[in-house]
Amino acid sequence: MRSVFLAVVVAFALTGAASAQDAPPPPCGPAGDLSAELKGNVADDSRCFEIRMYTARPAVTEDGKTTGGIDELHDRFRNGEVSIFEKHGAKVVAVWQSLDNPNTLIWMLAYRDRAHRTEVWEGFRGDPDWDELLAKYPAPLEGAEVIMMSASDYSALK
Repeated sequence: MRSVFLAVVVAFALTGAASAQDAPPPPCGPAGDLSAELKGNVADDSRCFEIRMYTARPAVTEDGKTTGGIDELHDRFRNGEVSIFEKHGAKVVAVWQSLDNPNTLIWMLAYRDRAHRTEVWEGFRGDPDWDELLAKYPAPLEGAEVIMMSASDYSALK
């Protein structure tokens, strides 16, 4: 079911409407940046797209205060995470709430190319605003999934 949902998300996003942080990012972006095996159907002017799916741990109530959960994760995105990424040069294409898994937030970013992605993430991780935001909205995750993409040569969104 998750793959059907992902297909719908990607199809919607592309019609206009590595989870390991230490691993080198998969190739993405313009066809010229890709291997012969990958670039055949990729646009010469494609940006590098990244879909990230974060599943939050369920909220916990301690001493009358609720912490964690999907609401805290949305609050973190709503109150600063998106703007920090944009400050460092990423384009946040969209952020979605999964209807199949209420604890999952899905979002899509766009970069010029793979090198730009690396630059954005380095800036984001070193940003003191991120440290403050994370302290305010820790929203522990059960898991994260990352999918890197390049637009096809016939895609409306590049």
